[in-house]
Amino acid sequence: MSFSDLVETIKSLSIEEKQEIQLLLSQYLREERREQIYENLKISQAEQQNGKLKFSNNINELKQLIED
Repeated sequence: MSFSDLVETIKSLSIEEKQEIQLLLSQYLREERREQIYENLKISQAEQQNGKLKFSNNINELKQLIED
């Protein structure tokens, strides 16, 4: 089924069915975002353990870290 077919099918649904799809999509998007955040956390923790993360409160040093 193509995306346009899917859109047309959704258009033909009742309001209640469309609202249910909306709720499901919101839930799926939240879950995917949580998974992304969790994956980023794991990557950051591994980088910290390997000494690859650098921290600074000096603005010039931070700019240099971004450029590197």
